Amino acid sequence: MEDVMAAVGPRLKHIRQQRECTLARLSEITGISVSTLSRLESGQRKPSLELLLPIAHAHQVPLDELVGAPPVGDPRVRLKPVKRTGMTVVPLTQQPGGLQAFKMVLDRTRCEPDPRTHEGYEWLYVLSGKARLVLAEHDIVLKVGEAAEFDTRLPHWFGSTGDAPVEILSLFGPQGERMHVRAKPAVGR
Repeated sequence: MEDVMAAVGPRLKHIRQQRECTLARLSEITGISVSTLSRLESGQRKPSLELLLPIAHAHQVPLDELVGAPPVGDPRVRLKPVKRTGMTVVPLTQQPGGLQAFKMVLDRTRCEPDPRTHEGYEWLYVLSGKARLVLAEHDIVLKVGEAAEFDTRLPHWFGSTGDAPVEILSLFGPQGERMHVRAKPAVGR
């Protein structure tokens, strides 16, 4: 721990210099005096969360990067699936609001359309199986590797074709954010 703490000052100076930021400018942005910043960088002042958070924010870097925190061990994400009405939904994002990502497994029995509407915008990508998408007057079958995007204010429903379960990746923006996938065209097309 002592080694990590001793390296904070030089790391602060290096990050500031990489961004071509002077101590005076960093002081203006953070509200921390030039002398305090200088003492932090030289190791004469012990870093505290109260001082490091505004510096991390000013440099737009995570606090872990700023202090060179050691790895925390197990990198696995523990996802909690939710089962309801013929599908298993695995939330892939944890923060509320904004764009949300889900992996969904739709049972083969989820094949009777029940269109609904709500605010937002959705993007679906079929990982396995065949998905049936009913969107307003359209009734579409999406195969593996195909995607669809739509305004959820239109009556919509998606499920299995009834042949087998289907796995999809869903991105949903509750405020109507649109998803854009950009890919290079395949060679020769």
